[in-house]
Amino acid sequence: MSIKIAYQGRPGAYSHLACKEAFPKSVPIACETFEEVFEKTHIGETNISLIPVENSQAGRVADIHNLLPRTKLVITGEFFFKINHQLLGVKETNLQNIKYAVSHFHALAQCREFLQANKIKPILGTDTAGAAEILSKKENKETAAIASSLAAEIYNLKILKKDIQDAHHNTTRFFIMKDKIAEKRIDNTKYITSFIFKIRNMPSALYKALGGFASNKVNMLKLESYMVDGAFTATQFFVDIEGHPDDENVRLAFEELGFFSKEVKILGYYPSDNFRKEKY
Repeated sequence: MSIKIAYQGRPGAYSHLACKEAFPKSVPIACETFEEVFEKTHIGETNISLIPVENSQAGRVADIHNLLPRTKLVITGEFFFKINHQLLGVKETNLQNIKYAVSHFHALAQCREFLQANKIKPILGTDTAGAAEILSKKENKETAAIASSLAAEIYNLKILKKDIQDAHHNTTRFFIMKDKIAEKRIDNTKYITSFIFKIRNMPSALYKALGGFASNKVNMLKLESYMVDGAFTATQFFVDIEGHPDDENVRLAFEELGFFSKEVKILGYYPSDNFRKEKY
């Protein structure tokens, strides 16, 4: 029986394609919002949620870091997916006919040099797959969509030009999320632990809170801060570290973190993706 994966976006979105690459035999389930994605996995309609959290060019995905602490799901894995933008058109057109390209803001920005070189005017759309779907219904020979190869297949469009992104290292990191961490720890495997914390209102609290990771030789991969509920005085931190909560040095670091924090929540721990080995 194939596993079902919830993702945010329309059929043909890059998250849809990421589902197929990460889990080739899965059944991807489209959702309108991230909240719906989390809910479908929580109530058992899907086995997994696949959530984009950050992009190598665009930075972190809006709202995700605010939603993660509220969900009942846990992070059980990560997946790095390379974004390749395709210029799509109706079957009857060709690249020379194209005057306009419609897509999401980030996709247009990531293809700026190609569009300028080909004198194609960018037009802002809601999302990549949506732009492809609308184009397939209008059959406009002068307008193209920037979207995935899967969108071309789903909406019966022609790829006018492949891989038009300006930067070919454009990569999105996804979290694989489930209702619980059921897997046993894998021996001889590097783990990453993701967590959030809020510091106490005291002098040098952040310095002291993070000091335990340095003194216990825990490598910190990511540290991000963001406001909670729009309050300028309430700051929450999102952290990725190397290691597993059962590691002695990680356990001691968390113990010290607790002294200077009013809230600490582990979002999940999972094997490091092979992409990290290839890049670093």
